Amino acid sequence: MRMTAFEDVSLRALMLLAANDTGETLPTRTIAEGIGTPYNHVSKAVLKLRELGFIEATRGRSGGVQLSDAGREATVGGVLRALDTRADLADCETPNGDCPLNLQCGLRGALRRAREAFYRELDGVLVAALPHERQMGPVLVRIGLRPPAA
Repeated sequence: MRMTAFEDVSLRALMLLAANDTGETLPTRTIAEGIGTPYNHVSKAVLKLRELGFIEATRGRSGGVQLSDAGREATVGGVLRALDTRADLADCETPNGDCPLNLQCGLRGALRRAREAFYRELDGVLVAALPHERQMGPVLVRIGLRPPAA
């Protein structure tokens, strides 16, 4: 199973927000800088994560985003399941239209079950539990949420 770039950016944004222990909201530009992703990609992910209820946003000059209660309890499987917009993992099409083997195809069902098994395995992993100090410390210093080590 392969995550889309959008799913990857969304999970990284959630991880950065989970690591932010300052209580401050983070501007989308700061998140983009922290996770090393272009602003426009992060802003789309932030919008979707807000729609799904994983983050809360404050508008205005001093606005930004932070994890919601649902975001603090979100699992990797739940987030990926919510972000997945693909109907099927296989395209089931040929250059001439639908696959001629499409009628009662066993492959589509097997792929659907495999995708759900992938998500189920990740349902036990809390997004908020993923970031750790060694990983996130330098990032938080770089984006100004922590002072440099003396």
